[in-house]
Amino acid sequence: MSTLNDLPLPRALDRAIEAELRRIIDMKTKPPGSLGRLESLALQMGLIQRTVKPRIERPAMIVFAGDHGIAKEGVSSYPQEVTAQMVANFLSGGAAINALSRSVGMTLEVVDAGVATPLLFPFPIDHGYERLSLGLGTRNFAQEPAMSREIALEGIARGAARVRHHASLGTNVIGFGEMGIANTSAAACLMSRLCDLPIDECVGRGTGLDDRGLAHKRDVLGRALALHRNEGDAIDTLATFGGFEIAMITGAYLAAACAGMTILVDGFIATSALLVAAKIAPDVLDYCVFAHASNETGHRRMLAHFDAAPLLQLYLRLGEGTGAALALPILRAAVAFVDEMASFESAGVSNKAD
Repeated sequence: MSTLNDLPLPRALDRAIEAELRRIIDMKTKPPGSLGRLESLALQMGLIQRTVKPRIERPAMIVFAGDHGIAKEGVSSYPQEVTAQMVANFLSGGAAINALSRSVGMTLEVVDAGVATPLLFPFPIDHGYERLSLGLGTRNFAQEPAMSREIALEGIARGAARVRHHASLGTNVIGFGEMGIANTSAAACLMSRLCDLPIDECVGRGTGLDDRGLAHKRDVLGRALALHRNEGDAIDTLATFGGFEIAMITGAYLAAACAGMTILVDGFIATSALLVAAKIAPDVLDYCVFAHASNETGHRRMLAHFDAAPLLQLYLRLGEGTGAALALPILRAAVAFVDEMASFESAGVSNKAD
């Protein structure tokens, strides 16, 4: 893949059944609109699935892991080796996303998008892991672009391919998580450039920087943005500042929308990938449900950029897809009331007076 023409591009939702969906929702035994966001979610999922009886089938979470050369600038409070260690933790079932995915019934897959440290697993891996590495971490974008445009496009292609695999298995609801030391630096720079915001409004503490570390991070990222002034389109911006995992999530969004999936959007890093995807194909947003408002500085500004109302506000800032997993039960409730709740006619309940 080497051109924009090769990218999977979603179409806007077909709204042919919207009036019928609204009628079904409004005729349930309740005052119109009284189930609030559940009603708009049911409508959105019905339109995405092109049915008046939306379902949730084989919900999946894909966690993409990759390292960032910008870590060499001391912008994280954790060493880069933690990325590989956390991948091992995911695969042994011990991370937060493992517990939360199990609790809500999501299939979990971990993808090595470009982890720098060799992955050594002291246990057998027979499923739930894919090695699609684009390299041993990106280059240091404080000195040079993180990757070439061609590599960014290849990352998009590989992320899209994983989603198409899950679509072939029947998945129609999907979320994307990430792991990568220093990836909040990449996300902050993507946000600054794509949302046209000063870096001070985008950069946060990430894995827990103190005030001195935060000031250093702002300085490093400010200089990096000044170094790279003319990246061109969104793909070039991704190549300049992004990570291999962010590139793959970008492609995953596009392919999920093309496949007619409902997409649960996680926090700061995952939303930075959506910034890129939405620049490429704005219609991808029709398929997105913003799961939560992260406690990472900048995420709420990202949400405002999309005019998005997140389902949850739990002060999370872990990543991994944890916020997206926690939102799945709300989607289950939305489809349940459409499927299981009686209508005024079927229950013999009088509707409001004309």
